[in-house]
Amino acid sequence: MDYLYFFSNASLTQRIVEYLRDRPYWPVQSLTVVHQIDGWIVQIKLRYPLSISEDADFRAVLREFGGPVKPSARLQRALQSLDSGYSPVEVMRFHQVAIVSHGRPDCSEIEEFRRQFVKGLGYCPETLA
Repeated sequence: MDYLYFFSNASLTQRIVEYLRDRPYWPVQSLTVVHQIDGWIVQIKLRYPLSISEDADFRAVLREFGGPVKPSARLQRALQSLDSGYSPVEVMRFHQVAIVSHGRPDCSEIEEFRRQFVKGLGYCPETLA
């Protein structure tokens, strides 16, 4: 079971990651966070489907903070490469996609990316708030 959602800023993205981290009993196989100029894409892969009520609740939370997204061809190829076992660095180099985090849910990687990006720019764009 996969979920692919768009979030407009880093805070909303972190809230979803925290939501998953607070549910260690869920069958999360991997969580991938991608930064784009206009926002964030989060892919959540589960080892097996949630119960019907858990799935409905989770989709409601995801829709509260963001919305489902259809990936571009480039993003789709990048996500498939990650699934095939390529490292995030290899995928970023080859597909020119900013993979912020891949694997276990971890807010610290998002925060570090945000901090480094803002430091390099000298200001904080709305998507990194």
